[in-house]
Amino acid sequence: RVGLIGYGLAGRVFHAPLLQAAGFEVTRVATGRSDEIARDLPAAIVVSDPISLATCVDVDLVVIASPNDTHYPLAMAALRAGRAVVIDKPFTTTVAEADELIATAQTHGCLLSVFHNRRWDSDFLTLKSVIARGDLGEVVSYQCRFDRYRAEVRDRWREQSIPGAGLFFDLGPHLIDQALQLFGWPDWLHADMQYQRAGTQVDDGFQLTMGKGRQRILLGGTMLAAAPEPKFVVHGTAGSFVKSGIDVQEVQLKAGLRPGDAGFAEEPASDAAHVTKVRGENFETAVIPTFRGEYSAYYAGIRAAMEGNASQPPVLAQQARDTMRIIEAARRSHRDGVRISLAE
Repeated sequence: RVGLIGYGLAGRVFHAPLLQAAGFEVTRVATGRSDEIARDLPAAIVVSDPISLATCVDVDLVVIASPNDTHYPLAMAALRAGRAVVIDKPFTTTVAEADELIATAQTHGCLLSVFHNRRWDSDFLTLKSVIARGDLGEVVSYQCRFDRYRAEVRDRWREQSIPGAGLFFDLGPHLIDQALQLFGWPDWLHADMQYQRAGTQVDDGFQLTMGKGRQRILLGGTMLAAAPEPKFVVHGTAGSFVKSGIDVQEVQLKAGLRPGDAGFAEEPASDAAHVTKVRGENFETAVIPTFRGEYSAYYAGIRAAMEGNASQPPVLAQQARDTMRIIEAARRSHRDGVRISLAE
């Protein structure tokens, strides 16, 4: 039984459908959108106070999909009440908060995980396979971007001057988590937060460079990309990987498709990746079919862990805490205009 806190984009489009696909029952929802709950989850009870839901004895799992600055207090209340907890990314707004939640989960013996769903993007799964096969040799340059075009500043919490708002807190966790999954902990980073749209209160673009030996990891995003760059451009000692387009699962979930429906998570052939391999003095380019995306694997893993059929959840809280360490260091790098050593 799941208590879902928040029914905005994250709760409505991602969590509720994927929970149901994994066999969970959403029994309570903390939200002011009672009409939408009556339409989408008619059996669920609407709760006005999120803290009362977080501590409710009639739920087994609390899923927190509310604004970023509420993640810590709601998760702390749920963990102290002995509930399993999933938090939408980012984990928290500070590393200190993340550490406290991890310690509390350990003290109370509770499952704690963070919804880093982009580990199951179609393009990322494809790239992981290409790297694992050794098709690129040693990766020396990795670029990943998450670009949008939204020229107008909207009246919503993500674009207001509050803790955890801004594009970097929104999209940065996805890109950082993917990079850490592929390459591990970097040696250093340098970051530039950008304020590009008229009237913006928060960063609406970012460039993050991380280094690990001779490898360079370049992550970026903007709200002013009418013509987005390729999502992935990866160069190695034996070849290159270039992939445009973006995983289709979010768009399909918004349109009402669900895991298991015909065509769900299948990208169009036009977005297939291109891998160029070095053959002596020649270059051979091949089109690589894109893997099917699998966001549903996250909650399938959470259920397995809760039922004792898996030793750990699919995303460890400690891994999400490391993403927060990168975010915190990047914000310090931008503020002070310096490169930050991560060696320690």
